[in-house]
Amino acid sequence: MKHKFKSKLLLLALGCTLSFGSWAETLKVITSGGFAGTLTAMEKQIEQDTGLDLIISYGSSSGGAHDSIPERLKRNEAFDVLILSQSSLNKLTEKGYVRSDSHRDLVRSRIGMCVKAGTAKPDISTEEAFIKVLQQADSIGYSASASGTYLASKLWPEMGLWQMIEPKSKRVLSERVATVVARGELQIGFQQISEILPIAGAEFVGPIPDKFQKVTTFSSGITQSSLQPEAAKRLIDYLASDKPYVLSSIRHSGLDPVAAE
Repeated sequence: MKHKFKSKLLLLALGCTLSFGSWAETLKVITSGGFAGTLTAMEKQIEQDTGLDLIISYGSSSGGAHDSIPERLKRNEAFDVLILSQSSLNKLTEKGYVRSDSHRDLVRSRIGMCVKAGTAKPDISTEEAFIKVLQQADSIGYSASASGTYLASKLWPEMGLWQMIEPKSKRVLSERVATVVARGELQIGFQQISEILPIAGAEFVGPIPDKFQKVTTFSSGITQSSLQPEAAKRLIDYLASDKPYVLSSIRHSGLDPVAAE
């Protein structure tokens, strides 16, 4: 009887150890929209290749929405890895949320325009055509994160258009601009190309002209609060690698991999 009792204790202890080991390899990752589609599509392959179990959350790089990454960190939500715009990652590092020696650039992202599926695609291939579309649009959507901040606070004012288009423009919080366009609530929308492509019911028109384009770098970092920095680094090393699968997945989602530069 004592032997059986000891055997049960040993099995119980072993089970706890295995459970703890599994838990120790689980990473909580939060990504902004620019890399969200890529990470979601790669999730199973990442887990298979790295042995990690990912718990993925989503939030904007900035903008003040309740579910944005900065606001969630303010509420002491725990994450191991952050993936967001480089500038926002730098700000969070300055505030003490991210290990400064853990930064890795992952991808470059460009701004694109979308319309509701089935509607005419306006020509924005030239600077003149782009300006005309902005002037003639009934309603315009832009994101509350990096791309939208650039458009509304820098590009459109510098183009001398903001005073005219602001009344018909909407800053979209907590969802993709293309989602709102797909519902027919906005005629045209602007966001990172990688955030437009996955949305059913919206059609990608094209990138905005090079003269007006802003290329955003999305980077990753390990939080100061992470209890698994080595596992977190393993994930980041994988995402920043030049493995064929990683490069093709990134390109397929409308992004340019830094590793290929």
